Amino acid sequence: MTMSKNMRRELEALFFVWPFVLTFTLFIVIPVIVAIYLSFTYFNTVQAPEFIGLKNYVNLLTQDNVFMMYVLPNTFKFSLIVGPGGYILSFWLAWLLAQIPKRSRSVLTLIIYSPSMTAAVAMAVVWLVVFSGDAAGYLNSFLLSLGVINEPIQWTQSPHYLMYIMIAVTLWNSMGVGFLAMLAGILNINQEQYEAGYIDGIKNRLQEVWYITIPSMKPQMLFGAVMAVVGTFQAGDIGVQLSGANPTPQYSGQVIINHIQDYGFIRYDMGYASAVSVVLLIIVYGLSKICWRLFAEKD
Repeated sequence: MTMSKNMRRELEALFFVWPFVLTFTLFIVIPVIVAIYLSFTYFNTVQAPEFIGLKNYVNLLTQDNVFMMYVLPNTFKFSLIVGPGGYILSFWLAWLLAQIPKRSRSVLTLIIYSPSMTAAVAMAVVWLVVFSGDAAGYLNSFLLSLGVINEPIQWTQSPHYLMYIMIAVTLWNSMGVGFLAMLAGILNINQEQYEAGYIDGIKNRLQEVWYITIPSMKPQMLFGAVMAVVGTFQAGDIGVQLSGANPTPQYSGQVIINHIQDYGFIRYDMGYASAVSVVLLIIVYGLSKICWRLFAEKD
C-alpha cells in the first residue's frame, strides 16, 4: 500500500512537471546539442554538414582577426559596464522604491519596468529619433540650439559614439525581472531585523543595506545576477538595430552575438557560427557559476 501511494505521488508530480521538461528539452537541450555538433562541421545550410574536427575553433582563435581585435574586446567592454552597472542600478532603484509609500511605488515600478517589455526593434526606433544624424534629431537639435556643435553628428554611424549609445540604451532597458525580484526581496524582509540591527550597533543606512538587506535577499540577488549576465549578452544586438548594419560601422559596436548572426544568417557558415555560439555559451555559463559562488546560500 505504501509503495503504491508513493508511486502515485511520483506519477502526479511527473504529470505536472512533464510539460516543462518537454519544452525545456525541445527548445534548450536539443538546440544546444545540435549547436555543439555543428561546431565541429562545415555547414553552409545547403549541403550536408561535413565533419572537420576542431578547425572552426582553431580558426576562431588564430585566423579570425575581427573576433580577436574587435568582437572580443567590445564584448568585454560592453558586458563589464552594462552587466554590473545594470545590476547595481536595479538594486539601487529597488531599494529606493522600497522606501516610499505603496501607491507611488507601484506607479514608479511600472514606469521603470515598462522599457524592458519593449521589443529591441521598437526600442531602436524610439532611440533613433533621439540620435538621428540630421538637424531634426532631438540630440542634434538640442546641441545646435546651445551652440555646442556647428553641424549635425552622425551618432549611430560614428565609431566614436556607437558603443556609448549602445551602453546607455541597454542600461535604460535593463530594469527587467531581475529588478522586480530585488524589489520583492527587499519588501519581504522582516522589519524586526532592522530594529535588532540598530540595537546591535548598526549606525547608518549603508551598514543596514550591507549587513541586513543584502544577506536577507541572497536568492533574489542571485536571480538578478544571472538575469543580468544573460540579458547583457543578449542585448548586444541593439548595435545592429541602431546602426542598421551588420557588421556595425568599423566593427565599433560588434559583439559576439552580432558575430554569430553575421556568419550564420549573412554568410551562411552555420558551422563556424555554431562554434562562436558555443564559446558564448561557455562564457555565460562561467559567469553564471561566479554568480552562484557569490550569492548562493551556503548550508
